[in-house]
Amino acid sequence: MMKKKKGIFWGIEVTETLRWRGWELGKEVIKHLVLKNVHEKTQKLSYRAPSTRFFCTAFPQPITLRPGMSLSLPVVFRPIEKREYEDSICFQKAEGEFSVTLLALLPRLCLSFPAALQLPACAVHNVTETPFPVRNLGDLVTTFAWETPSPFYMVPDHGVLDPGAECMVKVVFQPKVAAGYDVSGTCWLGREKKHKRTIQLKALAKYPYLRVSVAGEEHEGAQPGMLRDTLCFGSVPLGTTVEKCVEIVNMSVVDAPCRIETAKDPWLPDHVFSCDVSQGVVPAKGKLVLSIRFQPQTAGEHSTNYFTISSAGSLLQTVLKVVGSCQGALVSLHQHALDFGRISLGESLMQTLKISNISDVPAYYQFDIDGRGSVFSLDCPCGVLEGTSTAVLKVTFRPTHPISYHRRVVCLVHHQEPIFVDFFGTCHSDTAKPALLQARHLSWFRTNAMRGLTFYPPDILSVMLKDGKLQVDEKGALMLPPEVPQDKPPKENFEANSMTEYFYDGVSCNLALFPPHVSVSPREHDFGCCVPLCKAEPLPLCVTNHTKGNITVVWTLSHGSTFQVSPEMCDIPPLKSSAFRVLFQPTQLNSLYAAELEGFAFYKAFPPVAPNTDTYCSMLLSNTGTAPITFSVNQAACPSVLVKPCSGHIIPGCHKIFFLCTHPVDTVPQQLVLPLQLNSFPGYTKEVALWSCGESLLLLLEGGGNLYFKPVCIGTSSTRMYSIKNCTRLPMAFTWKIRQHGRKVLSVSPSTGILQPHEAMAQAWTFTPDKETKYLLHARVLVRRKTPDSASPRSVHYALRIVGEGALGTIRAEKEHLDFGNLLVGDLQSCNVVLLNDGICSLQYILSVEQQITEPCDPEEIHSDPLALELEHSRGTIPARSKAFVRITARPARRRQYSWAVRYALCTSTGADLRSSRAEQQPLCRVVARGVYPRLRVADACAAGSAAAISKLQLWSLFSLHTLNQYLERDLAPSELTYRVPTRHSTRLIPPVYTPLMLNFNFGAASVGSEPTLVMLLLVNQGVVPVEWAFLFPSDQKIDVEHWAEDADLSPQELHQMRVEDNELFSVSPKSGKLLPGEEEPVQLSHRHDFIGTDNLPVLMKISYGHEILLNFSGVTVDRDQPYVHFASTEHHFTPIAIGTTQPPTQIYELYNAGSVPVMFEVQLDNVLGLQRDNFQHPVFVCLTPRGEIPPGTTGHIEWLFSPLEARKYMVDVPIHILGGEPALITFQGVGYDPNAARDTETWSEVLSPSVFPGSTKLAVPGQAATLSQHKICLGDVPSCSKASRLVFLNSASASRALVFSWRMSASKSKRLLQVAPESGVLQPGESIPCFITLQPSGSASICSTDLVCEVYIQESLVQYQSDLQEWEKAKKHQAMEFTITEEDFGTKKKPKSPAESSSDSAEIKNHPESSAVLRKYKILPPIKPHPKPNLPAGCCERRLLLDKGSSRVWVKPEPPKPMLLHLAVTARSYCVEDFFSSFTSEFPKYFFSRPFTNQTLEGKLVDRSRDRARLDMDPKRLSLGAVSKQELQLVADILTGVIRGLLEDTQFHDAMRRSLDEPIPYFSQFQSAESAELQDRRLCSSLPSRVSTLPDPYSEKDGERKELRQENSPSCDLLVSWEKKEQLKEHEEMMSRQSALGSLVELVLENTLQNILIEASRGEVVLTARPMVIAVPTAPSPRITSPAPPPSRA
Repeated sequence: MMKKKKGIFWGIEVTETLRWRGWELGKEVIKHLVLKNVHEKTQKLSYRAPSTRFFCTAFPQPITLRPGMSLSLPVVFRPIEKREYEDSICFQKAEGEFSVTLLALLPRLCLSFPAALQLPACAVHNVTETPFPVRNLGDLVTTFAWETPSPFYMVPDHGVLDPGAECMVKVVFQPKVAAGYDVSGTCWLGREKKHKRTIQLKALAKYPYLRVSVAGEEHEGAQPGMLRDTLCFGSVPLGTTVEKCVEIVNMSVVDAPCRIETAKDPWLPDHVFSCDVSQGVVPAKGKLVLSIRFQPQTAGEHSTNYFTISSAGSLLQTVLKVVGSCQGALVSLHQHALDFGRISLGESLMQTLKISNISDVPAYYQFDIDGRGSVFSLDCPCGVLEGTSTAVLKVTFRPTHPISYHRRVVCLVHHQEPIFVDFFGTCHSDTAKPALLQARHLSWFRTNAMRGLTFYPPDILSVMLKDGKLQVDEKGALMLPPEVPQDKPPKENFEANSMTEYFYDGVSCNLALFPPHVSVSPREHDFGCCVPLCKAEPLPLCVTNHTKGNITVVWTLSHGSTFQVSPEMCDIPPLKSSAFRVLFQPTQLNSLYAAELEGFAFYKAFPPVAPNTDTYCSMLLSNTGTAPITFSVNQAACPSVLVKPCSGHIIPGCHKIFFLCTHPVDTVPQQLVLPLQLNSFPGYTKEVALWSCGESLLLLLEGGGNLYFKPVCIGTSSTRMYSIKNCTRLPMAFTWKIRQHGRKVLSVSPSTGILQPHEAMAQAWTFTPDKETKYLLHARVLVRRKTPDSASPRSVHYALRIVGEGALGTIRAEKEHLDFGNLLVGDLQSCNVVLLNDGICSLQYILSVEQQITEPCDPEEIHSDPLALELEHSRGTIPARSKAFVRITARPARRRQYSWAVRYALCTSTGADLRSSRAEQQPLCRVVARGVYPRLRVADACAAGSAAAISKLQLWSLFSLHTLNQYLERDLAPSELTYRVPTRHSTRLIPPVYTPLMLNFNFGAASVGSEPTLVMLLLVNQGVVPVEWAFLFPSDQKIDVEHWAEDADLSPQELHQMRVEDNELFSVSPKSGKLLPGEEEPVQLSHRHDFIGTDNLPVLMKISYGHEILLNFSGVTVDRDQPYVHFASTEHHFTPIAIGTTQPPTQIYELYNAGSVPVMFEVQLDNVLGLQRDNFQHPVFVCLTPRGEIPPGTTGHIEWLFSPLEARKYMVDVPIHILGGEPALITFQGVGYDPNAARDTETWSEVLSPSVFPGSTKLAVPGQAATLSQHKICLGDVPSCSKASRLVFLNSASASRALVFSWRMSASKSKRLLQVAPESGVLQPGESIPCFITLQPSGSASICSTDLVCEVYIQESLVQYQSDLQEWEKAKKHQAMEFTITEEDFGTKKKPKSPAESSSDSAEIKNHPESSAVLRKYKILPPIKPHPKPNLPAGCCERRLLLDKGSSRVWVKPEPPKPMLLHLAVTARSYCVEDFFSSFTSEFPKYFFSRPFTNQTLEGKLVDRSRDRARLDMDPKRLSLGAVSKQELQLVADILTGVIRGLLEDTQFHDAMRRSLDEPIPYFSQFQSAESAELQDRRLCSSLPSRVSTLPDPYSEKDGERKELRQENSPSCDLLVSWEKKEQLKEHEEMMSRQSALGSLVELVLENTLQNILIEASRGEVVLTARPMVIAVPTAPSPRITSPAPPPSRA
């Protein structure tokens, strides 16, 4: 069941929803709603009953719950129909309301399972399963059935779930195609499948990539197509098994099932390579370890096989090549002959024979000699020789007859060719002393046998030698005379193959290397079972002499031997036979007897194979029993196989080695059976299965003998790997032959080589076309058996057909222009350049990059810069009709615009270095990027708290923000690019920081205990990359160390810094941040004034991958009553002035009173006068206000004049004394420049450029209720007697409260120059009021830099203050008028009063002298309203209190609300009209000049005169004018004004002026012009109004009468008078238009009109950007043409 979700509403815990399930019609169901108080206070609440009639509860009553108490509220549900119901109960508290939902639900089908399922990535043709729970949340038994698209399956795909039951369902994902899958599976609910729910199934199928990794194997020169993965077992001893491991590495992100298969030879029943794992799963990014065993079976055989690892449904295959060779025994004898020399009969001689095995394989050896019946015997004729060991055998010689003995004994070694050794010696007796047999005799015998001379007896050979028929060669052997052809030298003795010598003895087979001299028949005798012992019949033995001389046969049998030959010695004539009998004389029954009969005659000597070639193999038969056994091989049953020995016996514990020889004639495999009978009993016959097959030359060529090359670009090469495979079990040699015409364009490597059995080898074929055409070439490969014979064996050739094409191609970039945009200097960014090859051939290319910086820069500076664009690879190949991706990385090193030209050149097989060949390089694309730095800028700054009165210009100067912004725009030093935020750490309290720039952040000064100085900085990311910034205090950079490592002695600077940090006198919030491009964030800096003195703190401002700046936070805290002027700097720079300026402008030096008391200052001008004396009494610096007073918290102005005499820099140190404070020495500097020369100094236009001052208006202090649309106004250059205006909007940020504003100016001079309209008013919530700032400079030049302050009050607080003030004044009046009469001390003598009381009483008596006697008898009323004395803030010096003499309670006079100050900086420079016209001629017509000096007040004139007096105080002619007082100037001005006004209104004066003008000139009339003569004639006819005055004439009527009289007297001038009237009216209008009064009126009207339009536009009443409306007026109908009317008569 679902757990009820509870919520807490104002301390009341209650379930959010109350549900009814399983309800029935007609029955009531009651549930209880539990309310619990989890608050620590008593809770009271009420509730409203449900709104519907289906839910009801108890009658609502107030509920009171104590802490921890619960209340159960019953809710009754009464259903009337089968549907769902919903209602709610609402609870009310003092804090608000909350409700509980009531739900009655019907039984429903609801299965819960995930809405989406992300399956793990799966390999193609693999399966993944992901289970998920399915839960029945409904009220009914639910059946479900799944429908999912392929390749998704659900297990189970259907089922039934009871309510509340849960089952697990698996999603099976079995993809067949690599793709991303996002499908929906549907679950049908119910038996009728009317309801359904879906689940989103997401999976990814990918092809696996398996790679075989062989540990410790490195294959150099591997190329695509070669069998790179090779497991080499090396040489493995025969009979052993070696196991090695390989890893199947899964390079993909999906599990990969795989199968491991090996190629099997059908003719090999047992394979030498094996692997137990046939299939497995390689985990994603994991590996599977395979163990492969090698068990060689044939010594000296080289084995090769291939394992195929198949994955993804056999679509992808990886081949593992395994190679190994079988190491057999390597047994050798140290001597190949043992010479026993001469020995007497009856004696014996023993010599040693060393036998060694140099391999690791144990060797089974056997000497084919029976030591019991031979004169030569070995102590160990057979045995096992361990690996890398040597055995010493004892060979004993026991002759039985005085003859010469020689026996060639073979040593048989299992899995090795036999080894022959010669035993020889000579036996002498007393009667017979044969010639001594030596080693050279054996060599002569073999040579003579080769030459066919051994069949002749020695006597015949001696005669032939004597007769010259034979000769002796240089070695002592006999040879035929030289009539033999010279080109055929005599046959020499040669060492025949040991296996051939062993088998071809003429006994085991009919073939023999040398014809036998003596033969024995039969070779074997079997006496069978002899019972009784004495009745064994002798068997015949025939010995045949094949020579041409008599021979003697001697049998060397011991007398105690069981077998005897009779006769023991016999002579046999030439070419005759002699019969012998073999006697068997056993000594005991049930014993097996076997022996080898040895006789001396004197005079008398199976592996794979190619067809028609002998092959040999060995077989080992061991006797592991306790009795000897006999064996015999029936060669008649298998005539194609020769076995030697074919019969014999084996004593207990020994073994017998058989050698088998066969000569297959065809390539058809044949199975042969060789019967081996043991102990001469047919029942003990063992059949040895042999396979015989002739291996023909069979080579498999890849692709059916066809090799296809893709089209190749002319001049380049294409290499393909082509494999050939040896399909036989014998090594073969191959040689490639290419036809002559194809050798120029085709080559193969290697062209020759050896192919081991079943080995595949790949050759590299290189095709280099030299023209654009198709090629058809042919080659062949010759294969032959690898044999040691010098004669060339038979070879077979195979043909190869090569097809190729030569073509031309080019490369182009998909985008010819790539723009990285803006990159951070020192950072990098990468992208892919897509190269397209649209041709039919693959192209090999070389890329090169040429860098260019498009912005102006110093070539020598950027010459050593590295290439800012890196290519991941500069060489590569693009297949035909495909694309390639080249990763390029841009890493700009400077803040410049980079441009890179990427070029390419095609590689040729014969070309030189193409990097230096510009002619062959082709343009590919152009890449551009711009290196940028993080650009952080202070966009605005404002102050609050104790620094609220500081203007923005002062604030920017105090915090050096202009310098900070300039430095932030500079390029970074290399060290600054290294560090991020934060970077530097130190173990010292003051970390050493060496930054290129150190700035002062001067927080100014304030009285102790005043509110903190708050400065808000608006940081703006003006760049195009994100900026991370941080302010690091010293504690942020210090590493904490152990106490024992800290330095106990702290310097005063460290102690001061610890005090500042511990008391948190300076703070920054936030201290770090990150700004995206275009974002801005305000940062608040504060300084607390808790301690008197100067506080300093070094703070590191760090920009990530940007500048590091050390900021020195400094602030001053002074005593309350101490006068203090805060000097931001000890230097002041005046605006540069051009030399020759007639009226230099007034400049201002500001003094900020940071204390709480007024400050008196005085400027000491001794150095200024000294500088004047040094400059020929020219006043370079003139101080206009050498002394003054500055109110607390305000800024005072000292006016200066800077008038340079030369184009140079002037400097003077001026002491400024503060009354009661510390003086300061300020260095004033000014630069004079020549305006006609090239100026490199800072001019006024640069100083007043808008970029210098803050321009943002988004920054506001906390709680600011109004904002200005601008924080600065730069009026620029303005001529005197003109007017410049700007519009500023005052916006209300409050949505509910009205504001009252009032403008005030910081200096009295600003009041004369600047006007604000409106100066005050009420700002409604959300309203915006336009304020017009108007500058009207006087006739004197000046530099205006004024801070206009708008004081904003909340109207509500201001009304409250006025109300409280009225009450206070009313109470004060009541206290002054009302008193209390007490009679207790009436008439008693008064106690002497304190001086304070006496003074207060005297003040009261003074105020009321008429009732002085009465006042002493009465007492004033107590205060109307008691009010505790508050903590006075800094800056409040005086408070007027109403004091109750009988109590200490006071009523403080209401203090006005503190206004919010909005600063508006106004800057301008005014010029006199002449200077402005000469400097700004084009701008002069843009200004309107009003009547000069008409609106100038006397105060302004006084100031101007005082300035002139200060400037020209050395002129004695003007000392009297400069010494007049203000009253005298006012008197003179009033008198002159009256005189001028009277003259303007006197008509007689006007007539006199007209007459003086009309009076003819008595002399020099010849100089009169035509115009003046014409004007004089006009004046003779009529008297015209004067053009001098524009004032109305009060005697105009009289003039009219006189004009009428004149007209009557002069009727002849009628027409002239009418024409003169029109001319007079026109001239009158022209004169009026030139009057300044009319111009002023027009200017005022236009100004007011424009202001009204702007105000209406700001209110939305007028849309200035709207398109003008065009009204089409219908054209008037053309008038009808009628007869013209007669002209009117002039009458």
